[in-house]
Amino acid sequence: MRKTFENEIQKLKDDILSLGSMVEKAILDSVDSLKHRDIPRSQKIYDNDEVINQKRFEIERAVMIAIATQQPMAHDLRLLASLLDVAGELERMGDYAKGIAKINIVMGEQELLKPLVDLPRMAEKTADMLHRALTAFIEEDVEMAKAIPDEDDEIDALYTQIYRELITYVIADPTAIERSNWLLWAAHNLERVGDRVTNICERTIFIATGEMEEVDSSDDEMKI
Repeated sequence: MRKTFENEIQKLKDDILSLGSMVEKAILDSVDSLKHRDIPRSQKIYDNDEVINQKRFEIERAVMIAIATQQPMAHDLRLLASLLDVAGELERMGDYAKGIAKINIVMGEQELLKPLVDLPRMAEKTADMLHRALTAFIEEDVEMAKAIPDEDDEIDALYTQIYRELITYVIADPTAIERSNWLLWAAHNLERVGDRVTNICERTIFIATGEMEEVDSSDDEMKI
């Protein structure tokens, strides 16, 4: 019986990693598609969000079945509850990637306001943080989980830089406000991914220690 339960847990962990990989790819691809104005590729990312949603629901169903049939206690219950939470966090990150894909689609034939430099950097950083946060989650690595949120400052700094640069474009040409807002919204979505990575780190600490601990980045001031 215990061996069966352990197998179920391992399957759920594998599924979370699979979902995380899908979301990482969606984040990177959505920004790359925007950078190169590849609308068909963005449409594919937008449509594929349904696959991410379904994967989340599959994980949730499996977790609920495990809780109902195995009646886990202590660590096992914390793990299963956290798997539910992380699946939801990942699905929401997928929504952010979908949102960036939608921006590219809605822009149509209009040119980007400016070449994208910092936005791809934000995407790479958030995807990297997500990958390592999920590794910490699976391995219940508390030290790694506590360290990763500090890196969110880098994402916040890039977001602020993008915001300030876009403001200068709008000041110089008020007709650029719509194209500026599109890029700012894309940056905002990536900034939110960074926040949700922190939530995953908090869940890792909860599984390992049983303590609900809020983990803030080292800079807790306003981002702009």
